[in-house]
Amino acid sequence: MTSVHPPAGDGAPGSARAALAAARAARAAELDRRLADLLAAAGAPGRPAPPATPLPGAVPADAAPADAVPVGVALAAVGSHGRRELTPGGDLDLVLLHRGDPGIGEVADRVWYPIWDSGLRLDHSVRTVAEARTVARADLKAALGLLSARGIAGDLALVDELRAAVLADWRADARARLPELAALCRERWEKQGELAFLLEPDLKEARGGLRDVHVMRAAAASWTASAPDGRVMAAHDLLLDVRHALHETTGRATDRLVQQEQEGVARAVGLPDADALLSAIAEAARTVTYAADHLWRRVARTTGPRRTPVERRPVGDGAVEHDDEVVLARNADLRDPALVLRVAAAAAHAGLPLAPATVARLAADAALPAAPWPPEARDALVALLGAGPAAIAVWEALDQAGLIVRLLPAWEHVRNRPQRDPVHRFTVDRHLVETAAGAAALAREVARPDLLLTGALLHDIGKGRPGDHSATGADIARELAAALGFPDGDARVLEAVVRHHLLLPETATRRDLDDPVTIETVTAAVSAVPGRERETLELLAALAVADGNATGPAAWGSWKARLVAELARRAAAALSGGTPPPPPDLGPDRLALARHDGAAVRVAGSRVTIAAPDRPGLLWRAAGVLALHRLAVRTARTVSSQAADAGTAVLDFTAVPEYGAPPDPAALEADLRRMLAGRLDVAGRLDRRARSVRIRPGAAVAPPRVMILDDASDTATVVEVRAHDRPGLLWRIGQALGARGLHIRAAQVDTLGAEAVDVFYVVGEDGAPITDPDALAAVREGVLKALG
Repeated sequence: MTSVHPPAGDGAPGSARAALAAARAARAAELDRRLADLLAAAGAPGRPAPPATPLPGAVPADAAPADAVPVGVALAAVGSHGRRELTPGGDLDLVLLHRGDPGIGEVADRVWYPIWDSGLRLDHSVRTVAEARTVARADLKAALGLLSARGIAGDLALVDELRAAVLADWRADARARLPELAALCRERWEKQGELAFLLEPDLKEARGGLRDVHVMRAAAASWTASAPDGRVMAAHDLLLDVRHALHETTGRATDRLVQQEQEGVARAVGLPDADALLSAIAEAARTVTYAADHLWRRVARTTGPRRTPVERRPVGDGAVEHDDEVVLARNADLRDPALVLRVAAAAAHAGLPLAPATVARLAADAALPAAPWPPEARDALVALLGAGPAAIAVWEALDQAGLIVRLLPAWEHVRNRPQRDPVHRFTVDRHLVETAAGAAALAREVARPDLLLTGALLHDIGKGRPGDHSATGADIARELAAALGFPDGDARVLEAVVRHHLLLPETATRRDLDDPVTIETVTAAVSAVPGRERETLELLAALAVADGNATGPAAWGSWKARLVAELARRAAAALSGGTPPPPPDLGPDRLALARHDGAAVRVAGSRVTIAAPDRPGLLWRAAGVLALHRLAVRTARTVSSQAADAGTAVLDFTAVPEYGAPPDPAALEADLRRMLAGRLDVAGRLDRRARSVRIRPGAAVAPPRVMILDDASDTATVVEVRAHDRPGLLWRIGQALGARGLHIRAAQVDTLGAEAVDVFYVVGEDGAPITDPDALAAVREGVLKALG
């Protein structure tokens, strides 16, 4: 299992991190000395305030002796300095304690002002023990800070008295305070997201971050749960080192690890690159999250309503429910190679977590299946995946114990691997598990649900290795299928499913479904396993849905689902030897939009339908008008009606406001009419908008790509453009194609996250595809030039 805490002295990571830890310890000690001197000088009668030397710094030569501190006054550190974890950008949080000294205000000023003058950020308070205790009982955040109070100077008995009082109150009020603390954590998680799966995470506040470890310590102080173990503290130390390096690298007090800082931070902690850094953070965060989930379950049982003891209840072969967790039955046979997966499947289907002690015992003592797996073990794996979303937490428990990589060694290459695009929500391994969980809901729609669930689990298994991940993953999937005990025919189907898992969504969104070559491309791909073409197509269609939903909303939506379903339907008809269904009719509602004197518009939510007399350039000119109304085009489809007397073309856009409310449909229609009449300077207005767009400093935008696809259609030239999305992008591409005398016969326009993937079927003025190499090169260069 990948370590989150490389041993010190065992290469660059250990040395770099040891240096960071040593720097924090030295800074804490120096701050303590300086603060002790400030308090001593502040309490010495008649002495001037100490000079405003930077903190931490050398103790001045005329420092007052420690016994100059007034009796009954103490300085305590809380927060990160109280834990000796203050990073370069962290705040200093101090409490000046006293026993009702009337001159405490003057003492406080003589301590605080030199700290402010030194430039350190300071959070401070002056309290008696009784006042601090009252504040802690009323303010949960104050209580958390005072639980970690550490005496620095003065009458340290005061600090001990305060900590004992706050701790006693904390334990006495635990049944009320801990549920309140749990609610605060959930609110923070909802706002900040999950650290393990964010490309630009907040190291402190996100779920699985430093704040969660501090909270776990506080919960343990109430005696309702155990303190964080060594693995959690190792994860905490890594996140603390990353935060320290972030502050040093940026010179700013920030906990947000943005992408442009990740390479520098990775080097500072001794890691080779930003991907290794995100992987280490994901490992640490998942360790913290798993432990925190168990802690909060324990807290809920302890602080919730009193319950009658629950008897052990069987939930599966070798598994019983006990205290809302699944544990091993007394007669469980640890020599059974299917036991681990069978117990895991029982827990998932019961909707219960695996008890951590049970997971640890399984990892230490249970036998694991050897290749080829016996049918019982393979069936248990499929049963686990078939539990749907409930399987995710159980899988995570097995993963935390190192069991997943022992069961599936190829998993090591995708484990905690980041995906550097805004479309994916998860690391590669978590995405695979989420896809399998989503595929469980589609199991009844396919003839072989076991192959669907296994294919979903393995479809991206080639990521993290050289070459195209689909091709590489197909080879791995076939080997794994054999190791799992699938017969050769099933292994070949799984190989084809992994190799072509992107076939349907990419073809549906980038090719013309009315072109026979499109359907032929799909049927040829699924014919890799003779006799099982329909089965393979069925599996690919279901996997496309599960994969898209697990990726994120930017990668999947109702429009894409419709296209994939339609493509699968047409390919199935072709495989059956029938005639593919005709393209969908425009329908009277859409044809009714066309008007004899111009264009018509219908706006229904994010869907914009435009009907107008067909003419060259209609698509991109209409897109330009949408851009002028600050509508960002997410998808665009063209449908022409040859049967309509007026030569009607219908354009379907999915467009969302860049900000604010949608535009007025009447104003949008009016501008479309002016554009068609040549009375609207769309190009000039779009150029002015483009010049006003500000790009965030440091944001890396890859250059656009323009490809001419020779084999995608027999009736048109297919131009595929991939570029960073921006206002008026579709306008510029279409304008460049129009300048070459090309007519867009059909288009598939999609925006995934911040990236556009636009495909255009174009013909020349004679209605035929472009075949001249020089003309094709000129088209490509013209589009690239238009994209800047």
